[in-house]
Amino acid sequence: MKKLPAVAGIILGLLFLMASIPVLFHLMKMPPLPEGTPVAKFMDVFGPTGYITFVKMFEFVGAIVVMIPRLRNIGLLLLGPVIVNILAFHMLVDDPHNLLNVKEMWILYVIVACALYLLWNARRKFAGLLN
Repeated sequence: MKKLPAVAGIILGLLFLMASIPVLFHLMKMPPLPEGTPVAKFMDVFGPTGYITFVKMFEFVGAIVVMIPRLRNIGLLLLGPVIVNILAFHMLVDDPHNLLNVKEMWILYVIVACALYLLWNARRKFAGLLN
């Protein structure tokens, strides 16, 4: 059981590295989005502003930090708002029914599960933030 937080931290970090590195280092192009959809409108507004790059930098730094056991809680503090932002995007901008599609959303399920487990595992350390 002592190794489970390390495994969860590494999985969480690798998933966020997998999502941030291609965007930050321009390794792949964004696929075309269907015209007129809320997702396309969202990306048209936020894409040129640098917002996506800003979020990807938090993902990149948070991913590296969450994989280091001594700094894992700082990584969770960096990745927590990003995870909430991802969930809000899929619930409010994208079709909320897509959240039930396990084939497409499995990565999101793994991210949320790992983050919640790590948060629960370190709940005593985070309790000081709430007092």
